[in-house]
Amino acid sequence: MSIVVGDDVPPAPEVSDSRTLRRGLADLVAGLRNQELWLHLGWQDIRQRYRRSVLGPLWITIATGVTALAMGLLYGELFDQDIKTFLPYVTLGFIFWNFIQMSILDGAEVFSKNEGLIKQIPAPVSVHVYRVVWRQLIIFAHNLVIFVIVLIVFPQDPGWGVLLVFPAFALYILNSVWVAIVFGILSTRFRDIGQLLTTSVQLVFFMTPIIWSADSLSSTTHESSSRLKIVEINPMFHYLEVARGPLLGHHVELYHWLVVLGCTAFGWLLALFVMRNYRARVPYWV
Repeated sequence: MSIVVGDDVPPAPEVSDSRTLRRGLADLVAGLRNQELWLHLGWQDIRQRYRRSVLGPLWITIATGVTALAMGLLYGELFDQDIKTFLPYVTLGFIFWNFIQMSILDGAEVFSKNEGLIKQIPAPVSVHVYRVVWRQLIIFAHNLVIFVIVLIVFPQDPGWGVLLVFPAFALYILNSVWVAIVFGILSTRFRDIGQLLTTSVQLVFFMTPIIWSADSLSSTTHESSSRLKIVEINPMFHYLEVARGPLLGHHVELYHWLVVLGCTAFGWLLALFVMRNYRARVPYWV
């Protein structure tokens, strides 16, 4: 048996740190600093979608506005609601719901639809996540014009509570990021997740107070109280309340904020776990 001594001792094999939390966080920070790339890509997505269109991105506003107006008038008549308060309620519901819905659905496809860029450009995978969030912010800004028009027709008096919409929307952005990370990475490995999310989002839409009001369930009867509790199980109800309530001048209960903060914290823990364990596999899975 020979013994290797001195300079002949072979070096210890290098240990890959690709599956560490440090690398996952570094990817998120590096992607955020590369804002020129994801800002450009996100804007190009909008331009490409409405290429050779006369109205361009204004079709985003028109489509959402027509849907909100039609649903607001229809369900306002069916539920015998005051159109002056119900139409702004429905309009904001559609605007915020579109942001949530598209963050989930586009986030699930963020990597699978950008296979070429991921394999050709040596950039952090989080760049594509920020690209999706930026694109949704552009669409949200277009849709917000609808609410401004509704406010002109049906003036509201939200008071100083309207300032709460800023922390609420900051939470929306944080949630949009972790949703794209989690569903985007997992969907590259299991393509059925995208189809499952599409079906689930459609179902949740009808279970969430968007085209109907949760106040209609708030009565003293036991049956109505039970229905309201079922609605409160839906996290999307709380997400809409913290953002829509301040703009309409409604008092937002503390428990709505606590639910949203809890979901945000849980989502980011899940996102960090996914980034730690599966981020490096994305180029192989796509």
